[in-house]
Amino acid sequence: MSNVQIMTGNQAAALGAKLCNVEVVAAYPITPQSQLSEILSQYVESGELKAEYVRVEGEHSALTVCISASTVGARVFTATSANGLLYMHEQLHWAAGSRLPIVMCCVNRGVGAPWTIFNDQQDSLAQRDTGWMQIYCRNNQEILDTVIQAYRIAEAVYCPVMVCYDGFVLSHTMMPVDIPDAADVKAFLPPYKPHTILSPDDPRNLNPVLFPGQRRDSEGVLRDGYMEMRYKLQAALDKAPETIRSANTAFAEAFGRNHGGMLWEYHANDADLIIVGMGSLASEATAAADILRAEGIKAGVVGIRVYRPFPKEDVRDVFRNAKAVVIFEKSISYGYEGGLCSDLKAAFYGTNIKAPIHGYIAGLGGRDVKARELVAAAKDSLASFDRGMVEPKTTWLSTFTG
Repeated sequence: MSNVQIMTGNQAAALGAKLCNVEVVAAYPITPQSQLSEILSQYVESGELKAEYVRVEGEHSALTVCISASTVGARVFTATSANGLLYMHEQLHWAAGSRLPIVMCCVNRGVGAPWTIFNDQQDSLAQRDTGWMQIYCRNNQEILDTVIQAYRIAEAVYCPVMVCYDGFVLSHTMMPVDIPDAADVKAFLPPYKPHTILSPDDPRNLNPVLFPGQRRDSEGVLRDGYMEMRYKLQAALDKAPETIRSANTAFAEAFGRNHGGMLWEYHANDADLIIVGMGSLASEATAAADILRAEGIKAGVVGIRVYRPFPKEDVRDVFRNAKAVVIFEKSISYGYEGGLCSDLKAAFYGTNIKAPIHGYIAGLGGRDVKARELVAAAKDSLASFDRGMVEPKTTWLSTFTG
């Protein structure tokens, strides 16, 4: 029986963690994530969630607690935003290098300086090379469902997952959310089986200093060097899309909601123009596509749900007939262009996909992005393409300088 409640994105994330029966929560407040940690503290205090709630002195320590608890076999959770995520940077590498299935929510917020508490995706995108899988949510239902899927994915691949959703746009906006039954979630999510070995009968060193090359241990067995460990992390992420797609399929069969696996499409099958984005910005683009179709332009949307590992094969399939591509991003790789734009072009390299591409930087620091602005930008790009101006370019949307 359906159990629909109206809740914020932060409430949905906290409820997702509770349904997964996390055993350790590491908490440190930062806007707009603070509410999420507060809700989890209420669950623990009331006895609804049987977990250790660890209040730490900073974000670096929060992830350190998760690393330690995950190593000894606990299912763990934490959350952060913006500069808090940047404080974690060292431990992000440590968690991924240790192959720990930690799930963390990043409530996306612009990075200082200058200070802002409002939304863009620069914080998580700046951490794309740390070895974490990154999943971007478009609404509150997807936040709850993705937290549940994230544990299944992380514990199958033995790599951490960052569940990203837009601060205030989703974190504090109330939407209807269908809450799954706890017993059904338990059936969907197998118990966590740690890969680490902690036994007094079989003592081990965890993460010792490794030499560049392989070396034999005391029993003469050739062991991995640093580079082999890095190779195995990359190989695991290369295979992760299979796990992500299967987790999404299994979730759809169990709960009736399909969020698209690596990406989602909206009227993309017959689209000449494909608009691309992540998170709530991609959701806004569906309204822009409807406006363009009403004006006779066959537009569609592709929302990149999983940014790392990048859905190379998926985008090659969905963009194979596109005649034009317009990308909207809430972040930039300074000195070049939006990272999503670069990664899409790299995925298309060596294929028959020759569609011209324009990238737009939009919504930084919470700047509002309306469907009509996306429509105007798409039309401007189409006009440029019609004039033969097909060179890639990056435009800042709704930015005025004097």
